[in-house]
Amino acid sequence: MKTTLPMSLLALAISVGGAAARDLRPEAINAASIADIETAKPSPADPDPAIVRLQVLLDRAGSSPGVIDGLSGENVNKAVAGFEAMNKLPVDGRPDPEVVSRLEDTAAIIRSYVVSPEDATGLVETIPEDYGDKAKMQSLGYTSVAEKLSERFHMGLDLLNALNPASQFAPGDTVWVVDPGPARAGKVKKIEADKKIGQVLAYAEDGSLLAVYPATIGSKDNPSPSGKHKVKGVARMPVYRYDPKRNFKQGKNDKVLTIPKGPNGPVGSVWIDLTEPTYGIHGTPEPKLIDKVGSHGCVRLTNWDAEELAGMVKPGVLVDFVNRSPAAPR
Repeated sequence: MKTTLPMSLLALAISVGGAAARDLRPEAINAASIADIETAKPSPADPDPAIVRLQVLLDRAGSSPGVIDGLSGENVNKAVAGFEAMNKLPVDGRPDPEVVSRLEDTAAIIRSYVVSPEDATGLVETIPEDYGDKAKMQSLGYTSVAEKLSERFHMGLDLLNALNPASQFAPGDTVWVVDPGPARAGKVKKIEADKKIGQVLAYAEDGSLLAVYPATIGSKDNPSPSGKHKVKGVARMPVYRYDPKRNFKQGKNDKVLTIPKGPNGPVGSVWIDLTEPTYGIHGTPEPKLIDKVGSHGCVRLTNWDAEELAGMVKPGVLVDFVNRSPAAPR
């Protein structure tokens, strides 16, 4: 029997010791202790070094917190629960001593990075909201070097700027970034898209839990499919074909549009096509909104999580859409 990720964890909010001022210097984050984290009451809205550390360690372990921003919340709680399930621990979403002991490592959480000339290429001035305007563009790339780096290192843009308050992110600049570690590797045999919890779980061939991701899975107006489907294929940096008759209506656009590729496109940097027509697992131009707002029926992940998952799947992998009660066994 596989471990359940209980809905009760969604009500938790991880907080740290109550200190009002948050020291976001790299050395403070590297020296922070996740053993001081408690699940008592919501923390302030400013990033906390210990939460940054926790998020990075979870990301390295294969249980993604989504955007690494130093803020407590549901996606952090779900990532802790995912880590517990991966390690066959009691699942409650709390960073207790056993979780802390298994997560901690000696590698630095924050490291330096030198901005390269390539980092400043392929940028666009702005991304329009209207699909008709998007379709007129050559590409939907990043709008700044900072945005490009924030996604490369799985960071919130606010945290990146807080760590580098004086940087212009120009080629040659040395900046501070988090180190989420290498992408998860392996072969995924089965994917579960849990609509109730808002999470994607990827299982290996031996039935073990290989990776866990926070996800937006449909919405009330545009629900995701139910039941079992399969991966049909993977498209990286996909061109997006907008068809209001088959999908949804965006603005006043009532004609078929071809929207160019790019990480800021409607489906982000990768599309994992499903055998259910028009549905897929894909990235997003707004990683901070994962599991915060609904999708048009598809499964939406951060770009980096979708890319990692895409590297571990092949056509034929089972994708099971589930809607579990809090105590339902897997």
